[in-house]
Amino acid sequence: MNLRNKIEEDYKKSIKDKDQNRINTLRLIKSAIKDKDIASRSENNRDGINDKEILIMLISLIKQRKDSIEQFQKANRNDLIQNEQSEIDIINIYLPTQKSEGETENIVNKLMKINNINSLKDMGKLMGLIKAQYSGEIDMALVGKIAKSKLAN
Repeated sequence: MNLRNKIEEDYKKSIKDKDQNRINTLRLIKSAIKDKDIASRSENNRDGINDKEILIMLISLIKQRKDSIEQFQKANRNDLIQNEQSEIDIINIYLPTQKSEGETENIVNKLMKINNINSLKDMGKLMGLIKAQYSGEIDMALVGKIAKSKLAN
């Protein structure tokens, strides 16, 4: 079952279960997918976005919520923080298991060695390679931090 269908099935189930928080979050996800479908529609692409693009969109939704949590912490709004965290938890269900920091570092080291990347000028190339191979599985912010520390030396 593809990701789009899984989200749709879970949405229907949450309506039956009357789980309002889950309904709202899945509605938000479905809406974001529909927006991306419309934006990517062309003569060659009538089907909309694929699973990989949905994963990238879900990661972006999580990033938005994490940014909101930071702002809410500054404003001392714990009620809103809990709501955003709850949405993150639901969105995370649809993402593959994230690589650990150690696994991420090994991947960065391996790709740097294989592709002879040894300066900060090659950072974009490294990030592109990782994004192409590990999209949705790896925290790109962590990759950036690790790569910068390695390439700066």
